Amino acid sequence: MATRRIADEPAYVLHSYDWSESSLILEAFTRHHGRVVLVAKGAKKPTSNFRPVLLPLQPLRVAYSVTGGGQGEIHPLRGAEWAGGHVMPTGDALLSGLYLNELLLRLLAREDPYAALFDVYAGVVRVLGSGEHGDALEPVLRAFELLLLRELGLLPALDAETATLGPLAPDAPYTLVAEGGLRAATSGDRAALHGAQWGALQHALEPGTAYTTLLRAVAPVAAELKPQLRALLQYHCGSPLLRTRQLMMDLQVL
Repeated sequence: MATRRIADEPAYVLHSYDWSESSLILEAFTRHHGRVVLVAKGAKKPTSNFRPVLLPLQPLRVAYSVTGGGQGEIHPLRGAEWAGGHVMPTGDALLSGLYLNELLLRLLAREDPYAALFDVYAGVVRVLGSGEHGDALEPVLRAFELLLLRELGLLPALDAETATLGPLAPDAPYTLVAEGGLRAATSGDRAALHGAQWGALQHALEPGTAYTTLLRAVAPVAAELKPQLRALLQYHCGSPLLRTRQLMMDLQVL
């Protein structure tokens, strides 16, 4: 079988787990090849060059080999270097980054490229690591969730009722539900936004719009968006509950 080499590929480690006494299996998110599975042989050895590099939420440049078609296979990692730029996030920013990693693991199909989503993810991780998010952590997460759902085709149009395709009344409340899309809110709904607010989000999600524009649209409604987006994401992720969400809930109780 023909073997080709992928070199100097921007990547992030989403998750790793043991494979034999000295090696690791990595779930990695790459810019040009999407989510790939790599085996880092000898990475657990004290003398391995991989050992201090293969960490989550750190920008990497990786090289690996692909044999034959390569689709869905485990590829041997040939090289990995830290691309620099920021340190590991801590505290709430670390938990938020791990939450994003879990979303990507649960929702992205293997080896489907999402270059635009990769660039947004890299920007968000950079903000988390720099500590520059301040009080804007919730809008940053909500904006990423919206973009992720849009890129995967799981987000309905936000400027019309999903069932009727009718336009939204600017001052009327609407809620986003997992099985029905965007519909008129009822008294039993946990959260809702006015039609004008949904329309502003739809406009900010148009292709080519800067991420900062989306952040500005999300910031005033982040609290109301959170339960709606979390329910939609959990619906598409399936059970069990996202581990990082459960950890955040447990920490809040403590």
